[in-house]
Amino acid sequence: MEIPQSTLDRMAESMADRELLLSPRATRNAEYLRRSGHRPEEPVIRPPFSRDADRIIHSKAYSRYIDKTQVFYLVENDHITHRVLHVQLASKIARTIGRPLGLNEDLIEAIALGHDIGHAPYGHLGEEILDGLCREQGIGGFMHNVQSVRFLDSVEDCDLTLQVLDGILCHNGEVHNQSLRVEGEADWDSFAEKQRKIEDGGDALPLTSEGCVVRCADSISYLGRDLADALEVEIIDERDLEEFPENCIDLFGITGKEAFCDINRTVLDVLIKDIITTSYDSDCIAFSDEASASVAAFKDFNMEHIYQSPKLRKNEEKIRVMFRYLFDQVLDDIKEEREDSPVYVELLHAPWASRRYIDAARLAELTRDFIAGMTDRYFEQVFRQCILPERVQSRYRGW
Repeated sequence: MEIPQSTLDRMAESMADRELLLSPRATRNAEYLRRSGHRPEEPVIRPPFSRDADRIIHSKAYSRYIDKTQVFYLVENDHITHRVLHVQLASKIARTIGRPLGLNEDLIEAIALGHDIGHAPYGHLGEEILDGLCREQGIGGFMHNVQSVRFLDSVEDCDLTLQVLDGILCHNGEVHNQSLRVEGEADWDSFAEKQRKIEDGGDALPLTSEGCVVRCADSISYLGRDLADALEVEIIDERDLEEFPENCIDLFGITGKEAFCDINRTVLDVLIKDIITTSYDSDCIAFSDEASASVAAFKDFNMEHIYQSPKLRKNEEKIRVMFRYLFDQVLDDIKEEREDSPVYVELLHAPWASRRYIDAARLAELTRDFIAGMTDRYFEQVFRQCILPERVQSRYRGW
């Protein structure tokens, strides 16, 4: 159905009026950059960054969020956070911060929804193991933020804007910054330079204020939630809570052990308001001194008592064996051109995978991308297929 031109004109005027209300540091829709530019834009109905959010949601990589670990792998509990919920929470938090700061919410949403697409099975443990395997193969380390860009920009060729890809590349939830200022130029050479810097072990800050907000929101979204989930699955107990940082207890008004049951709500309320207040009349996106110190201490507590907990990592060696076996098997399947193998069926011959990417990638890179894209469940399924003998169905099943 065609929309009458007179209606489109009025809609364009309304959109222009809304953009006048944005902060001077907000990214305007007209500033978008795409590599190709060959796909027509409909900026009135679907502004470019809103279109990017749609492209991310409809990608195959986004669909696989549904069964990717956030923190707690091999845990049967439907109430804990999985990766698909985490990115929705990060998006909601970032938009809540961006709205009163007058930023572009479409850009915020697209960055947040795509920022963790590159995570491997079994969360950060999987990332750590895959990093070692990739280095052994001479293809560089594995970083999920770089892999997120690779999935969206190369493997599926979603033709996303520079601003969205930059925000995804430059998110870094493991590093704490009290304040973030935009960094880099709005061109593809600057983007490539940032990617090289990150691949070499460095860090790079986002090109846009919206990207800075998502980077902060990523941390806010998991701090209290990971602690609440750890209590839910009994990774930590009351003895661990006795070591919870004093400055966090003061900032979040924790008055007793029962207050930890509501810790996520409190963390979100306090830190979102703190960032909005601190950043409102500033040239950066920032926490206050008190909140920044508390976030840093909170992250250290979670690292020691949750992420490095022997209870969480008790199956680490088994998972390492599984990763190494699968990496070798998939690499061998590609070398021997076994076209009935999972990597051919699900990636190399998949109609949605970019032929330009497949033709240009090295065999170890294809192996890396196939394994990184797996859900936890599919990883286990393929491993079982590889390791267990195939049963033959007989006409007679016995007496």
